[in-house]
Amino acid sequence: MESSKKPTNFIREIIDDDLKTGKYASRVHTRFPPEPNGYLHIGHAKSICLNFGIARDYQGKCNLRFDDTNPTKEEQEYVDSITQDVRWLGFDWEDRLYYASDYFEKLYAYAVELIKRGKAYVCDLPLDEIRVFRGTVNEPGKDSPFRNRSVEENLGLFTRMRQGEFGEGDRVLRAKIDMASPHMIMRDPILYRIRYERHHRTGEAWCVYPMYDFAHCLSDSIEGITHSICTLEFENNRALYDWILAELDAYHPQQIEFARLNLSYTVLSKRKLLQLVEKNHVCGWDDPRMPTLSGLRRRGYTPSSIRNFCEKIGVAKFNSIIDVALLENALREELNKTAPRRMAVLNPLKVVLTNYPEGQTEELNAVNNPEDPAMGTRPVPFSKIIYIEQDDFREDPPKKFYRLSPGKEVRLRYAYFITCEQVIKDAQGNIVELHCAYDPATRGGDAPDKRKVKATLHWVSAAHAISAPVRIYDHLFSAAAPEAHAEGEDFTVHLNPHSLEMLSGAKLEPSLKQADVRTRYQFERHGYFFVDPVESTDKNPVFHRIVPLRDTWAKIEKKQL
Repeated sequence: MESSKKPTNFIREIIDDDLKTGKYASRVHTRFPPEPNGYLHIGHAKSICLNFGIARDYQGKCNLRFDDTNPTKEEQEYVDSITQDVRWLGFDWEDRLYYASDYFEKLYAYAVELIKRGKAYVCDLPLDEIRVFRGTVNEPGKDSPFRNRSVEENLGLFTRMRQGEFGEGDRVLRAKIDMASPHMIMRDPILYRIRYERHHRTGEAWCVYPMYDFAHCLSDSIEGITHSICTLEFENNRALYDWILAELDAYHPQQIEFARLNLSYTVLSKRKLLQLVEKNHVCGWDDPRMPTLSGLRRRGYTPSSIRNFCEKIGVAKFNSIIDVALLENALREELNKTAPRRMAVLNPLKVVLTNYPEGQTEELNAVNNPEDPAMGTRPVPFSKIIYIEQDDFREDPPKKFYRLSPGKEVRLRYAYFITCEQVIKDAQGNIVELHCAYDPATRGGDAPDKRKVKATLHWVSAAHAISAPVRIYDHLFSAAAPEAHAEGEDFTVHLNPHSLEMLSGAKLEPSLKQADVRTRYQFERHGYFFVDPVESTDKNPVFHRIVPLRDTWAKIEKKQL
């Protein structure tokens, strides 16, 4: 069995070598093993695409397994959201949905076997003393005074731990390895602890729970995983995994570590994401500014754009920060081909066409998507009073400002050439209205004398426009690396105060009145927008921007100012 694609990363090269040598009987069996203690984020998407993608390309299998060994932090809500996210990304585990809790009895039996082999013991030291006894990176640890208990005594105490005879923290089961090991993780790590918490699947059947490291490697072994693909932070844990499996003579998967995804202007720590939610910095796990898959889904990202992003960034052996622009570009590339175009004026300025006939309305043809002629055209109404963007007019324009200004001619998209003749202001000197003349010979946006204009503006007819709430989202953090803060500094100081702008006065072309929930559009010259599936109703759509367009003018204007 060989991959349907040429190896594109070091993991595929390892698998190809294993297949050539017949290792694991030429099987490829991976797994995605989330802990159900939070919502999945874009970093998990990389692991999902990697594990399920490898299984697909090698005609192998991939399991979905919940490592649910800590009942104090795990909830069914997280299980449900994770399964939804994996399916949304386009992957199917078929009948291979597993839980570490499925193996609690087997894992307990493995722990008993380690005790019988003299490789585990019950320790009465409090957790803070266990930490002290462990030593430092420069000093060896000290043996627990309970390290040399007999096998019989350890078996009896471990049985009593399971039966609920001791309080939380009274006793733990520890591996008996080497308190002088240069690897801190090998200094008699804890394998089991007492927890009197209701488990989301097993209820109150258990009061002793395996530690993640013990359950993780053995669950892989039980399921016959061939390639246990983990992020780099688990590289140090591999020595413990190898020890556990070797001491139990258990089937041994191959662990391969790769660099986790770190994204600019983003935090991907579950603890910090939970803090954002609990401290009301965002409006829940599915807030469109969150890097969670539920947040990206509500923002309007497509599964295919995320899969393409994960493929493009590849798999590396060293940690680095990926520019969030790569994720945004993956979506733009897709929506540029698939999203219908619409005109929307987000900050309207009234324009009166003084020489346009009173009471007249005409329909003009607008292209739905120039990248896909099959999408055809749509009619857009045009009348005497229209709206344009406030930013499309300057009374005293800077150099290289080609949009509308006094005496200048511009093109209205799909419509006519217009020239600004008069600027109307209120008592405070604010521009409230423009009076312009239109050239009826330029219908459709072209002049019969072939004269050129340097700017084309989008617009909407005032008499026909609809009003709808529009949300403009920006990066949640203003710092490119918000987690790389100074010691003692709260990462939330880098929250972007302008990450959400709520516009209530936007004017949209009338076809958007019937916009279906979860539909994506390109608002011409503004970016790609999504009909919010949470806030919208059938008759009252709420739009928010997924990503902006590439707009070089913003950079030019910034330099000018």
